[in-house]
Amino acid sequence: MDTLDILKNLAIIIVSAKAFGLIARKLKAPQVAGEIIAGLLIGPSLLNLVYESDFLSGMAEIGVILLMFSAGLETNIDKLKKSGLKAIVLAVVGVMVPLVFGTILYMCFYGFSAPGTTKFIKALFIGTILTATSVSITVQVLKELGKISTEVGTTIMSAAIIDDVIGIVVLTAVIGLKNPGTSLVLVCLKTVAFFVLSLIAGIVIFKVMQLLDKRWPHTRRIPIMGMALAFILAYVAEKYFGVADITGAYVAGIILSSLDDSEYIDRKMDISSYMIFGPIFFASVGLQTNLRTIDISILAFSVAFVLVGLLGKVIGCGLFARILKYNFSDSLKIGVGMMTRGEVALIVAQRGLKAGIVESKYFTSVILLIIISSILTPVILKGIYASDDRKSKVAA
Repeated sequence: MDTLDILKNLAIIIVSAKAFGLIARKLKAPQVAGEIIAGLLIGPSLLNLVYESDFLSGMAEIGVILLMFSAGLETNIDKLKKSGLKAIVLAVVGVMVPLVFGTILYMCFYGFSAPGTTKFIKALFIGTILTATSVSITVQVLKELGKISTEVGTTIMSAAIIDDVIGIVVLTAVIGLKNPGTSLVLVCLKTVAFFVLSLIAGIVIFKVMQLLDKRWPHTRRIPIMGMALAFILAYVAEKYFGVADITGAYVAGIILSSLDDSEYIDRKMDISSYMIFGPIFFASVGLQTNLRTIDISILAFSVAFVLVGLLGKVIGCGLFARILKYNFSDSLKIGVGMMTRGEVALIVAQRGLKAGIVESKYFTSVILLIIISSILTPVILKGIYASDDRKSKVAA
């Protein structure tokens, strides 16, 4: 691909992704959904204006690393410390139940196989995609209703943060199993070694960055060094530990999340991500999906995938919230609040495609889950709260 084609493709992707992203936001849907639809429109599914290339793949790779770095920066360490046993239990269950449901779902469609086989690892990865939670829409609804600071609101946010951390660890382990002859014990040991090293090095890096932040507060040097740290840890994670590069970027964000200028770093990262790298990543998902090749079997699987994805969080988190002594209404709110999926689910799916575990046709299922969960969650949550208000008025 020559330079002129690159420039043409970038222009088409950025304009179309932003246009459809804005349309999605106007329709109260996630902006990323619009950017994915833009990729479907300009890609092989419809207009064939842009083709997937090594250059676009590289740009998308940078985009996903920056997205995970920002996710780490937005992690509230203090909330994690104060979240308590309830949020931890809900997060663990919120990962394990969809993981098991998704694995069984794939094997029901494509056949059961023994642990360790290629088919089993693929099934396990489908379950891994379902572990991710994106509560940005839930948070927005809770803010609108004035319920963000309630026990339910705090529990949902805390559980979602821990949920993502556990999900990244699960992703790392499953990708590590892809290589023939790799043992689960070795994968776990290398994963633990990476996190232990990250903890030790992270304390030192944080102290150094804290000193630099005090010397040069609110200057662009700090975000530049932060971005360099994200790329270094992403490289080290995959090169030396066999851990997904996005895990390294996520850890880099967590290391810097307690800096005074963490929000400033995040804003600066968001400029690059929002303007070019983010749209390219999400549009590339659409470019890698060819709707013309989708048959009735993948459509049936997609419908089941969406149902299992929604019910896995509602049943897992909602049921265990009930066991943890929340009343029925609050348990349902927690389950529904945890069922939204977003960019993390896409990132996980993209990692599987890159590792050769799943095919691009499964992006259809993930995209449907993101869109449907993003529409249903606010509608159901508002309905539950409205019902509670009516009952309170009747009781009064």
